Amino acid sequence: MRSLGYPVSDWSNAPGDTYATHSHPYKKILCCLDGSIVFHFADGDVCLTPGDRTAVEPGVEHSATVGPAGVRCAEAHVS
Repeated sequence: MRSLGYPVSDWSNAPGDTYATHSHPYKKILCCLDGSIVFHFADGDVCLTPGDRTAVEPGVEHSATVGPAGVRCAEAHVS
């Protein structure tokens, strides 16, 4: 993501942590570095494990559940 010129930040969460349904005004690209996380969308779930990547388009509602080993992800916001 950095090679594409996007500023990247990383974050982590403990096992079983959850994110309530929300959306963002920007496109978000996420890459799982360690552990796992499941993103819940209206049209289905997306599970990320190390090396997996997904994008969340602006305005798309989603929630998330962190896996049993916790998670560490890198993310970039694309305008």
